Amino acid sequence: MKIGIMGGTFNPIHHGHLILSEYIRTEAGLDKIVFIPTGLPPHKVGEEVLEGRIRLEMVQLAIRNNPYFAWSDMEIRRKETSYTIDTIGELKRLYDKAQLYLIIGADNLLSIHTWKDYKRVLEEVNIIVANRLGSKRLLVVEEIERLNNSLGVNIKNINSPIIEISSTEIRERVRQNKSIKYLVPELVEDYILRNNLYK
Repeated sequence: MKIGIMGGTFNPIHHGHLILSEYIRTEAGLDKIVFIPTGLPPHKVGEEVLEGRIRLEMVQLAIRNNPYFAWSDMEIRRKETSYTIDTIGELKRLYDKAQLYLIIGADNLLSIHTWKDYKRVLEEVNIIVANRLGSKRLLVVEEIERLNNSLGVNIKNINSPIIEISSTEIRERVRQNKSIKYLVPELVEDYILRNNLYK
């Protein structure tokens, strides 16, 4: 079984996350994608992040109608800072017979050397880089080639569609009482409005 790992703050989850995940699932031939909202992410210090339980509930609502999507609360259950290497260890114990594929964006790849035990991350799982067309595309391809050659790993590049939706923009629109219809799934929109989030 080939399982994709889609980690993120998901603050909130939006159609961009879902479109990208489904695209990568089919392009890479994955059997399932597990969405894992981050617990205390080291790279998001200072950003206004809703508590994990709320972000997880939005993820559950967003993916409920896709049989190939699943969720995990393993990171939000952790009390300490959440590191990718720890999550990978837990997933390997949970899915011991599966091949794991960590899905990351181009920006993540270019800063992967700042991650805790990044070389172990690259050795422990397959990496899929969602590489959008744009100014950094060639830089990302070069970095993939460099890491593959120097570390003997197999990072896969997938040219992904450009979906210009951001969680920051969605939060700002909610603050300004503007519509977020079609930016997030309808159930997520209802949840945000009903619970008066991001105000």
